[in-house]
Amino acid sequence: MRIGVNGGSLNQELVMRKMQENTDKNLGKDSEEIINECMLISALESTELALESGLRHDQIIISCKTSRPRDLITVYRDLSAKTEQPLHLGLTEAGMGMKGQIWSAASLGVLLYEGIGDTIRISLTPRPGGDRREEVYAACELLQALGLRSFAPSVTACPGCGRTTSTTFQELAEAIQGYVRDMMPMWKTQYEGVESMTLAVMGCIVNGPGESKAANIGISLPGTGEAPRCPVYIDGKKDVTLEGTYAELAAAFQSLVDNYIAKKYPRKVAEVSAR
Repeated sequence: MRIGVNGGSLNQELVMRKMQENTDKNLGKDSEEIINECMLISALESTELALESGLRHDQIIISCKTSRPRDLITVYRDLSAKTEQPLHLGLTEAGMGMKGQIWSAASLGVLLYEGIGDTIRISLTPRPGGDRREEVYAACELLQALGLRSFAPSVTACPGCGRTTSTTFQELAEAIQGYVRDMMPMWKTQYEGVESMTLAVMGCIVNGPGESKAANIGISLPGTGEAPRCPVYIDGKKDVTLEGTYAELAAAFQSLVDNYIAKKYPRKVAEVSAR
């Protein structure tokens, strides 16, 4: 059972009582501090009522939702110090796209790094007809960035600069990221540990070779004025040099990824049920 408390729908009697107490005792708290305190009180009191009603500790998870990152951090730090119940993290009404992802990561990342939180949700407002799986992708990326879980091979790609007038490295990075997402459901059923694999798609000779060597498989595409040749590094060593159109490069690099997985990661043993 999840006990959910939302800063926008608190018991108004509790809020008014705490505001009056702040005035009477001249505590000097602002409205946000009072709301945060009320969220904490509401969550703890509701948990006690649930326990008194017969629920076990392992049947209860607490969630306190607010749309302000700093408030979320404050509430959960206090909450984690006052209860041993599992905590669900989520910045509610975080917003759309980049804003929602950044605000969620800024708050949840701090708490997760401090060891606070047992389950999470990145709450994003979808674009019309948008893919609701973006919430899941964002949550997985956050956990993987902090080293807490691994869900899929990570793709490192350079941001682009004056040395990369071609868009080939951007197109290839996007294609490889999409390929990983499409193939991961099959890979994870067939190979052990494939989610820990790292890939690099770099755009010039400056950082390209170094980042490519640091990945399990990396490709360094030519930048402005560089020869149209693309060295590929596998486990830190140059393996092959690719040339051709974007489509040819994408197909060749994907083939190298497939071959690497088949050779590097042990196949899972199929479970056979006994009758």
